[in-house]
Amino acid sequence: MVTKGFVLHRNDNVATLVNGVSEGETVVLQGFADGSIVAKSPIPNGHKIALCALPAGADVIKYGFVVGRLVKPARAGEHMHIQNMQSLRGRGDLRTKA
Repeated sequence: MVTKGFVLHRNDNVATLVNGVSEGETVVLQGFADGSIVAKSPIPNGHKIALCALPAGADVIKYGFVVGRLVKPARAGEHMHIQNMQSLRGRGDLRTKA
């Protein structure tokens, strides 16, 4: 089975997996990215994989929007989820008071 990772905007730094992958499995990129990337760990279906190395504090960009911020560095091919990023979507505690 070919595992696909979709990149839906040219500014995305993550791809969304169509199938889950095992560590060391190759993910074929489609959409606004060509080529492939090797998963550094198991990643479930529908989760994000880093397309490049990113430092702590970097914005996680998916669909052209910032969806989170890294709380620790991530390597290319790493699973991008709650273990290394903080969500910025739907966070009432981050709203500015008017």
